Amino acid sequence: MTTDDVVTLLIRHRVREGQEQEYESWLRRIIGIAKGYPGHLGIDVVRDRKDGLHLFTSVLRFASTSQLQTWLDSDERRRLIEEVSHLLADGDQVEINPEREFWFTPAPADVRQPPRWKQACVTFLVILPLSLLVPLLWQPLFRWLPWLGGYLLSNVLITLSIVLLVVYLFMPPVTRFFAGWLNDR
Repeated sequence: MTTDDVVTLLIRHRVREGQEQEYESWLRRIIGIAKGYPGHLGIDVVRDRKDGLHLFTSVLRFASTSQLQTWLDSDERRRLIEEVSHLLADGDQVEINPEREFWFTPAPADVRQPPRWKQACVTFLVILPLSLLVPLLWQPLFRWLPWLGGYLLSNVLITLSIVLLVVYLFMPPVTRFFAGWLNDR
């Protein structure tokens, strides 16, 4: 599997007023079931408000389009969506995004993204410690293999390390942690 094979599924549910607890219980159940499907790579849930109602945006990643389609077409998912439909103000809004990853709240045209200055602040908080720490971690290898420590090659290795750590390890949980602040208007 390459990162080009990864497909992202966005599911948006606006929950009717007063039904949030029941929806959260249902959401925990469906997340547990989806994790058992082949090719499931992870899920993030972003909580927000839209037009006075709670908006839940689930970002699911699958290893391939066919594995995602197996989940979407499953009788299990269909039954669970029927079960929750009375809690949803707009039904089950599904969008498939091949080759897309999301750091900040994925949003359709009618929903505002977090302000860019807030996105920049969170990005800075993630990149600054890494830009101070990663070069120190590479130093022993650069000393051991001097040809690796040349200006261009060392900067390529350090930058690549930081980018991979930011995208795959640190930014998803950090944006979840700051989601309330990012989406606070």
